[in-house]
Amino acid sequence: MDVAELRLRAVLGGDHRYRVPLYQRPYSWTEKQLSRLWVDLVGVAEQLTRNDKATHFTGSLVLDLGRVGPGVNEYLVVDGQQRLTTLSILLCAIRDHFAEREPDRPEKREFVHERYLVDKYQQGDDRLKLLPTQADRDDYRALIDGTGAGDPQSRVTTAYRYFRLQLDLADDPDDPHDIDRILEAALGALAFVSITARGEDNVYRIFESLNNTGMKLTQGDLLRNYIFMRLSARGEEAYTTWWLPMQDRLSANDLEALFWMDLVATDSEVKQGDIYAAQQDRMHEMSADEVFDEVKRFANLSRLLEGMRNPDRLSQFGSVVPARLRRLNAWGVGAADPLVLRLLARAESGEITVGELESCLAILESFLVRRLVVGASSNALSRILLRAPSDMRKDLPIAEALSHYFSTGRKFFASDDQIREAVLTKPMYFMGKPHQKKLLLQWLEDTYESKEPIDLSKATIEHVLPQTLTPYWRDALTHDADSDESAESIHEELVHTLGNLTLSAYNSELSNRDFPEKRARLGESGIRLNAAIAAQERWGRAEIVARGRELAERIIATWVAPSQTTDVVETGATWALVREAVEAIPPGNWTTYGDLAALASTYAQAVAGFVTRGTLTGAWRVLRAGGFIALGFRWSPNSEHAGRSPYEVLESEGLMFDSDGRADPARRLSSADLADMLGLELDVEEAFDPESDGDSEDFGPVRHPNSPRRESASAVHGMLELIRFWRSIGGELGFGQQAETSCFFMARRGKRHLGGNGIWPFTVYPKAGTIEVVFQYLKDRPPFDRLDLRQELRNRLNRIPGIDISEDRLHLRPSFRVTVLESEENQDAVADVLRFFMNEVVATE
Repeated sequence: MDVAELRLRAVLGGDHRYRVPLYQRPYSWTEKQLSRLWVDLVGVAEQLTRNDKATHFTGSLVLDLGRVGPGVNEYLVVDGQQRLTTLSILLCAIRDHFAEREPDRPEKREFVHERYLVDKYQQGDDRLKLLPTQADRDDYRALIDGTGAGDPQSRVTTAYRYFRLQLDLADDPDDPHDIDRILEAALGALAFVSITARGEDNVYRIFESLNNTGMKLTQGDLLRNYIFMRLSARGEEAYTTWWLPMQDRLSANDLEALFWMDLVATDSEVKQGDIYAAQQDRMHEMSADEVFDEVKRFANLSRLLEGMRNPDRLSQFGSVVPARLRRLNAWGVGAADPLVLRLLARAESGEITVGELESCLAILESFLVRRLVVGASSNALSRILLRAPSDMRKDLPIAEALSHYFSTGRKFFASDDQIREAVLTKPMYFMGKPHQKKLLLQWLEDTYESKEPIDLSKATIEHVLPQTLTPYWRDALTHDADSDESAESIHEELVHTLGNLTLSAYNSELSNRDFPEKRARLGESGIRLNAAIAAQERWGRAEIVARGRELAERIIATWVAPSQTTDVVETGATWALVREAVEAIPPGNWTTYGDLAALASTYAQAVAGFVTRGTLTGAWRVLRAGGFIALGFRWSPNSEHAGRSPYEVLESEGLMFDSDGRADPARRLSSADLADMLGLELDVEEAFDPESDGDSEDFGPVRHPNSPRRESASAVHGMLELIRFWRSIGGELGFGQQAETSCFFMARRGKRHLGGNGIWPFTVYPKAGTIEVVFQYLKDRPPFDRLDLRQELRNRLNRIPGIDISEDRLHLRPSFRVTVLESEENQDAVADVLRFFMNEVVATE
């Protein structure tokens, strides 16, 4: 390599010409980089007034000597194209500033234009000293020629406008030479280290090495660069005809995702960080013509991916396929994209028919909907969907193969009988993502095929039997109770099941109203789901169960069943995990049937039936939601505790209960806690995401309208004061998307699964009236990944009356009650803990 230090005057002057190859990314500098360059330039111009030897190092310029001819040396810019393009744009701005402000000095404009921007003796693009990559050429030519025809929104045009404004601001009417000094600083003081590769060097290897250090290129950038280095002479044709249209139709993220989806079709284990290496390895032995064909194939796939995002553009598949894709987009499961893209590509190529494609999309939707209805955990869903293209049987018709794949193994493609049982027993309101539950109800509404469809965008999910028992509703349910039941137990059993849920735009007006009032309003609704409810004289167990059965049959008729029944919840693996988790619960702690169900990817009703038989060691430590002993719990005949009250046994182990019979929430083990104890990986971020875009309109600290507890005015005031204090020291609030509204005291934003470093000390759960200390998340987030800091946080909290966090909870999520904040002294003490937390976080910024 030939290495030299050069000024911009030597780089752009003389007979040198520079071409940015197609494998380089388009011009991408923003105002942040432009302003930094401008400040440096003005600074060195000022230094030149005191020291004519002043320079400013601008960076490296890695070149490959390309075309050599009479009177010209053309170089390919391997690295440094962003800086070189920016400085050429700056020279255009200086040239036009001279033309506007000093029209009587045309030689100044011509000096810049003819010496550093163009070669007036050449024609076409050969006259340009710098020829940017193809995506930027039209806008750059417009600047060079002064036509004003460039795209006003392009980065090239934006950079030009930025420099014109700065030149206008810097031009002192009383100083005739200030812009001249800036020009001289640009030409004579900006220094490059120019590295020119000799012929035997592999220029792409140099480029690859340079761009895998510092600010890395994306996987898509690296792959594009590799492809166009391989294409050589056919690069222009491939770029113009295939690549540029593909790049225009997809976002940068979707373009990179396309290359990943292409790999996943044959290897489900490929990670998005391996796109470049895997595609490079796949194309390594291909000829240039074969690589060209790959670009064409990618371009065709890009049209299909664009259609997946905008299904109306896939009219070649008729009307059913776009409709199915719109529904999948609304459901929102990105892991299905590789499968859908593969199916579309096979249909377009004629491998499968459009009818088979429609069937496959219907099966995919059925799989997702039926999993929601039975409450299947989302932990393994991405893996299941990503493996589908490569793991489906090849000896079956495509739709049969997809159904068989979803129907076998532990994938929770629920059978008709499982749907019937789940609809009557599962708390649908607490399952899946909020928008998916609403979609299920919307799609059920569509099955009534109303001749006058109505807009459901403003409708929300309404509990007919309200979430809070009023005297009216308690009395109504008491009539349904058997001798060993209470209104509260029936309410807990039924309130969140699908049979009790509907859609309404009058949620706030209906609220906890008596059924006659609700019935009248629902009878006025145009939503067909509400007609059967309004037709009832009363609303209790029989009516909810009957409606649930009717909706279950609609689900079964609308969404196809698996090709074979696999009763997953009865597999030994599931119950072995439940047994292991129950037996691992330490004395003095407790968990719920729902937490065990989430851990084992099954549903709470089945877990309750398994655990309440009392045959498991520690089964008495599994309680109902809210911390109550299960009504059906019984000891086995051989149990050492037979004949004793479960309350007595639990209290002897150190677990405390309040006056209402609720277990201490600070000793509850969540599904994530259980997984951590067993050494399992559980996707807790999906269910516990303070960075989500969840709707926070329901949030009211310890005043949640559906709270089973009514906190004291002092506790409410204390919570609000704590929030105000947190905001005053720079903290923010985040809100979760789960069934119970949650509020996060965010000290630093950033989604963990996107490589961010969001951190928060507390999560407030208004319905439960608890404040959770999130040690489980802190242990992975600097600076509280340090054990000593987590111990210090625990010690500071434990000095506050009413808080007692044991050392064995430093890897879990212990809680304390909101009632701790009733006294001003405790409020101040908790505020001091938050100040300590924030100071530690800020110190690491």
